[in-house]
Amino acid sequence: MARDTAVTKQKLLGAARQEFAALGVAGARVDRIAELAGVNKERVYGHFGSKEGLFAATVGAAMDELTESVGKPGDDVAQWVGSVYDFHRERPELLRLLLWEALHQREPSVAGEQDRAEGYSLKVDALAERLGIASGPEAAVMLLSLIGLAAWPSAVPQLSRLIVGSRVDAEDLGPVVRACVVELAGRVAAKQVGHAGS
Repeated sequence: MARDTAVTKQKLLGAARQEFAALGVAGARVDRIAELAGVNKERVYGHFGSKEGLFAATVGAAMDELTESVGKPGDDVAQWVGSVYDFHRERPELLRLLLWEALHQREPSVAGEQDRAEGYSLKVDALAERLGIASGPEAAVMLLSLIGLAAWPSAVPQLSRLIVGSRVDAEDLGPVVRACVVELAGRVAAKQVGHAGS
């Protein structure tokens, strides 16, 4: 019974990811999610309480995948940024979910905010340790900026095409952007390490 419940939840989360990434919270339909998952619509409410509850769980599951896939910044900050870039390029639905969350969320906090903030706090601490700086606002903004550097090309791919695409062959766009993002992250990290040591 517990296994069936877990399988049903996973089916719903997978279907919800497709629906929410494409249409957001307002545009998504519970009946379409249930149909795509191959389960009764009432299971959505039984497992998640509401459409908003399902959306929050969907974002949380996608964030968990990101954490499992790329972890915390390690010795090579630039390669970590490359891993974040790769994750978002291969699975752009997380960025779409986060953009929809930003558009939909009217409260000052988001569902699961405390857990998500704690996860990011661990990443700030790891980055600060690697760069030899205090784990304070500077390290937090550095992490935010590095994530933005890695994620923005996939969040708004049209800008990558418009800004970089005219200067490279279409098939080279992703690799060129990735190489530049990783190099820039490496320079930023090296400069920070040098600054911290002086």
